[in-house]
Amino acid sequence: MNISIEQNATALGIAAGKKAAALLRGTLSVKGSANVILATGASQFETLKELISQPGIDWGKVTMFHLDEYIGLPETHAASFRKYLKERFLDKVAPLKEAVLVNGNADPEQECERLAKLIQQYPIDIALVGIGENGHLAFNDPPADFTTTKPYLVVNLDEPCRRQQMNEGWFEQLEDVPKQAISMSIKQIMLSKHIICSVPDKRKAAAVRDSLEKPVSNLFPASILQQHPDCTFFLDETSASLLTKEGIK
Repeated sequence: MNISIEQNATALGIAAGKKAAALLRGTLSVKGSANVILATGASQFETLKELISQPGIDWGKVTMFHLDEYIGLPETHAASFRKYLKERFLDKVAPLKEAVLVNGNADPEQECERLAKLIQQYPIDIALVGIGENGHLAFNDPPADFTTTKPYLVVNLDEPCRRQQMNEGWFEQLEDVPKQAISMSIKQIMLSKHIICSVPDKRKAAAVRDSLEKPVSNLFPASILQQHPDCTFFLDETSASLLTKEGIK
């Protein structure tokens, strides 16, 4: 586990995006193709912006998997993660080899099965993820399921998670935030060869501290990343503000 602390969210995104691009170029040069996972949300704004600006990436050889999506939310809604990825990533890069998006309007269990069959054919090289205010990884809220081997599953969203989505401006009121989502599982995320975790903002400081300094526990879902062999956390000074010296060594 590596930790990089940048001055602010913009610098964090630039550093994380450059790291992702370097890993992509390296993977493409060795394998001739690359499979990636992309997260969404406010934490990924600057990282994705930097990634798409990087030169030397043959996007036509890249397969992208979507991390999670609300159940029952139309793609036209401002909070739709499919909409987010299309507008902030897919529409800004050359056509990918394949883009596998989560359809939250399909039958949830059938959609999980469809996604599982696909991702099992494409071992993930690089995953870009974030951490929620409640410590969730993807939409695996605490207590997260650390044992399921299903690549995707239907999850219930707790109130802190739903309140975060409202406070970030994606929804007008808490009642508007869906109570369920389709999420990539913890075990599937951990199968990624490289993980880049971008976490800006002071409101994430407690979650960052708990994820990096407390023992691995499904009560702090992102703490599982401590066990990944190649995970880099990109923080800014505010999100890292509660870390102790021991925790960032």
